[in-house]
Amino acid sequence: MLVAPMSLFAGYPHLANTFDELLDPRAPFDHAAFRSMLDALTPDEFARAQALAERDLLHSGVTFSVIGDASGTEKIFPFCALPRAIAAAEFARLERGLVQRVAALQAFLADVYGPQKILAAGVIPRDLVLGATTYRAALNGVVPPQGVRIHIAGIDLIRDGDGTWRVLEDNVRTPSGVSYVLENREVTKRIFPRILDAARVHRVDTYPAQLAAALRSVAPTATGPEEPTIAVLTPGPFNSAYFEHTFLARTMGLLLVQAADLYVANEQVWVRTTRGPQRIDVLYRRTDEDFLDPEVFRADSMLGVPGMMRAYRAGNLALANAPGNGIADDKAIYPFVPDMIRYYLGEAPLLEQVPTFVCLRDDDRRYVVEHLDELVVKAVDEAGGYGMLMGPSASRAERDEFRARIIANPRRYIAQHRVELSTCPTWNPETKTLVPRRVDLRPYIVTGKHGSWVLPGGLTRVALRPGSYVVNSSQGGGSKDTWVLK
Repeated sequence: MLVAPMSLFAGYPHLANTFDELLDPRAPFDHAAFRSMLDALTPDEFARAQALAERDLLHSGVTFSVIGDASGTEKIFPFCALPRAIAAAEFARLERGLVQRVAALQAFLADVYGPQKILAAGVIPRDLVLGATTYRAALNGVVPPQGVRIHIAGIDLIRDGDGTWRVLEDNVRTPSGVSYVLENREVTKRIFPRILDAARVHRVDTYPAQLAAALRSVAPTATGPEEPTIAVLTPGPFNSAYFEHTFLARTMGLLLVQAADLYVANEQVWVRTTRGPQRIDVLYRRTDEDFLDPEVFRADSMLGVPGMMRAYRAGNLALANAPGNGIADDKAIYPFVPDMIRYYLGEAPLLEQVPTFVCLRDDDRRYVVEHLDELVVKAVDEAGGYGMLMGPSASRAERDEFRARIIANPRRYIAQHRVELSTCPTWNPETKTLVPRRVDLRPYIVTGKHGSWVLPGGLTRVALRPGSYVVNSSQGGGSKDTWVLK
């Protein structure tokens, strides 16, 4: 007697009080056809596809390194071959909200490094902005070429237990991860070509061309009619995101340079080439601004170019992203972004946020230190899952330590009630079954002189550890290909 092969989704354990993006009855109807395509796969077929994907990524050298890892070991970014789908209408709403948010953040940066009207109006506390370590007073009055400050934004989104999209945080300094989006799609094309075509998924491989066009558009006016020279500035091969730096330079057809390749003369930045010096008009910098120019920032920096900021101030160099952007993605400023949208744009915010306690406020701080067992506490100047307390799962000693930190330096911390993140079916290689794992999404917004463009997709990060809410690769997270359906 023939036995029907087991379904890929057989026995899938849906977590209680959690929105599952593929199997929840509230998920968009578009997903029914998408799921039926995947359901045609057996677990054995999917296991072979997963193994092929991992081998492909290994051979392609898609790696990252963990900050603080003394071994300096390069690691393959864990990948689940089961894609995450987002319905067309759903992403269209996200797209409008993301463009709105970036426009407000751009206006905020122009204002706080200019007339500071929003501070004078009391919409955002003056001390919260001007007292932040991320605020660069030395940049007051500096207007970047073409007025663009946030050329690339990575806005982290989550879905709560009801399926509502919410902004978790903004990344407008040097957002990373887009190379994994493009590489994940290339892998998916090879392992699921027929499903990808049948599902009518938006392309993501236009990102390098879109970014290159945006960078060209913000070249200094003094460049004249000539094609501007653009380069990607990397700290070098020991940086955790070096794979991405080389990937983007290659796919955009741009120079990849380090500080030693550059020098400043006549308030212009030049690169040494085999054909002699060549002027640089636009630098897509992947070096943290603290190390960018030892004349202005850290004097001990070996990764920067002395005089670079003189060229920038003179209007002879565009820097993407602009120095000083850190105040816009400071986690203590995040609660005020809806107010920015209303103040600068005169519009209602299109995207929800996560309610946030700012520990600099007396009432907020008192609540936080008394309810640490219920809250997630984040350091405003940390990323990658570092400097964070998951109160509900932390020990008493860990909570006591954070309580002391908050009281000693309240400006450095914010807190939120833990949001029940949505889940996506994710492959468990040990049991060869699909299991629910929590996810977030980092869409990428590219902005040039003529406006903003949103990559149709983004980096879906997955908390691979059972029960975990932390999706960062440095904390054991992985990724999925994100399919925006047409």
